[in-house]
Amino acid sequence: MLIPDRRLLLAAGLWLALGLAVVFVPSLLSLWQASAVAMAGIAAADALAGRHRRGRLSVRRELAHTMPVGTRQHVALRLTNSAGTTEAVSGWLTDGHPAAFRSEGLPLFFKVEAGRWLRVVYRVTVGERGRQAFDSVTLRCASPLRLWLVQESVAARDEVRVFPNFARVAHYTLLATDNRLSQIGILQRRRRGEGMEFLQLRDYRQDDSPRLIDWKASSRVGRLIAREHQDERDQQIVFLLDCSARMRARDGDLSHFDHTLNALSLLAYVALRQGDAVGLATFGHPRPRVLPPGKSVGTVQALMNAVFDLEPSLQVPDYLAAAESLGARLRKRALVILVSNLRDEDDDTLLPAVHYLRRRHAVTVASLRETVLDELLDAPVRDFDAALTRAAGLEYLQARRRQLALMRHGGAQILDVGPCELPVALINHYWARKRAGAL
Repeated sequence: MLIPDRRLLLAAGLWLALGLAVVFVPSLLSLWQASAVAMAGIAAADALAGRHRRGRLSVRRELAHTMPVGTRQHVALRLTNSAGTTEAVSGWLTDGHPAAFRSEGLPLFFKVEAGRWLRVVYRVTVGERGRQAFDSVTLRCASPLRLWLVQESVAARDEVRVFPNFARVAHYTLLATDNRLSQIGILQRRRRGEGMEFLQLRDYRQDDSPRLIDWKASSRVGRLIAREHQDERDQQIVFLLDCSARMRARDGDLSHFDHTLNALSLLAYVALRQGDAVGLATFGHPRPRVLPPGKSVGTVQALMNAVFDLEPSLQVPDYLAAAESLGARLRKRALVILVSNLRDEDDDTLLPAVHYLRRRHAVTVASLRETVLDELLDAPVRDFDAALTRAAGLEYLQARRRQLALMRHGGAQILDVGPCELPVALINHYWARKRAGAL
């Protein structure tokens, strides 16, 4: 495909200006006709030479084949001019990145000398999970006289897998190493020695609580001996994840579902470090997925592999059916964390589901609250329409509070937070229940 470049358009403009001048100066007619023939001949010859340049560049894409959603990633393209010519090739390129990715820096200008290669880089914002494909690269190479851009498509297909944002796991690990978790709102854990599970006997220290003294052991050895405890281990944390239509709501660049997956991957990492097992069950979509509780090193990766290509469906969730299906699989008591975006019409199946799970398990219901509703209620009321909107929002919130109160009365712990607050809220809740021996 040939596209006129700026030089050819400028020459055509000058030729048209000369044509206007012919109207006033007829003696210029022969010059105008000759220039038309010359310009057409030169343009045709340059187009023919430009077409011969096709296929001189090879393209190879360099990128990470696993990416976390919601992050900015670099994509590099390596152009090689190895067609056995002495001419440099220059022009512009556009990469065929996934439609769900937002690019920065395209199109890119390039100039590759003969027998050399060039590496150019642009950035993308990863906007959607799952399997994403980069397609061919479109090159627009300048003809020898720069009258034309010769467009060609170079095959360079690459597939990437977009996971929940595991970058937060690395950030958490860094802060935990430096004892700076309070910077992201995570409450500091008790010091070692005050957990629920006995670990060992040791000499009493000055800053120990007198409640830790083992008087029988102290009397035997003739000095104060203290009991040292640790948080209970080998417990089970199971996520019951809603994948229905209501999780498609968006908060910023990510959906509620993506925020939830990011939070679950972080809590899974924290729980595994505490010696607990982590599992997953999904509902509200045609093919529910189940990951049995595990505590191996690869559990977080297995969790990400199980959900990275999941998308919310258009179904209405059936909480009771999901609870019964999960209950049939769990043989050991677990902390079941149900994550959804609750509505007042959920009473028919939600409350029975909570009661069913409470028979054998500890239950936490994490409900994502739409931040747009908070913003709407904070907005000033200046007209009748705004007053109606405010009244509808308040009625919705009251119905939501009644529903959450019913679940609390039924014995479930409730987290009612915005999507961005979910990771920290889940971790603090997990530690609070663990320290209290309530898992």
